[in-house]
Amino acid sequence: MSETPAAETRSKVLRSRTTAAHATLDDRIMSSRPFESRERYGLFLQVQHAFYGDIDALYADPALDRLLPDLAGRRRLGKIEDDLADLGLAAAPADAAPAFSADVEVPKALGWLYVAEGSNLGAAILLKEAMKLGLGETFGARHLAGAPEGRGLHWRTFTAALDGVALDAAGEAAVVDGANTAFLRVRSLVERFMPQG
Repeated sequence: MSETPAAETRSKVLRSRTTAAHATLDDRIMSSRPFESRERYGLFLQVQHAFYGDIDALYADPALDRLLPDLAGRRRLGKIEDDLADLGLAAAPADAAPAFSADVEVPKALGWLYVAEGSNLGAAILLKEAMKLGLGETFGARHLAGAPEGRGLHWRTFTAALDGVALDAAGEAAVVDGANTAFLRVRSLVERFMPQG
């Protein structure tokens, strides 16, 4: 007698349904050679600042805070602002109002946070590249630093909480839509700030 396969976790569904958007974005970012020079890295910081500015309100949202562990401690906008200051750069003016402010739709927000927290997992590779430019966890690349407990545990803690949030079918669809929308937003910021070539 065969067992019924367990349902995929939300985080695994998100991974499978955003793979194409994620891969396309990674390729586009790297094609602009963000670690070729501090100047090009500064353009990457502008993308980061704009994206984390979009979602900064989520890290202080009471409803999300009840669902996700140490949400406020995961906030990265301040570190990105410090990184910009280290390089003598000012943040570029926003091209639009932040994606989130008040009245957060939890499923949509979960999708955006999945993208943001996932980028922290992959930031170990980016930090190594930034170090070749003389940057690091205390100067210029603070926002790429790993969590004290390690990137893997930090991610697993987040995905366990994400997977445990009770949602109906419409909510599940909204999470996936939110994640794909977040990837598209980052792609639009890359097009704005990071020319190829």
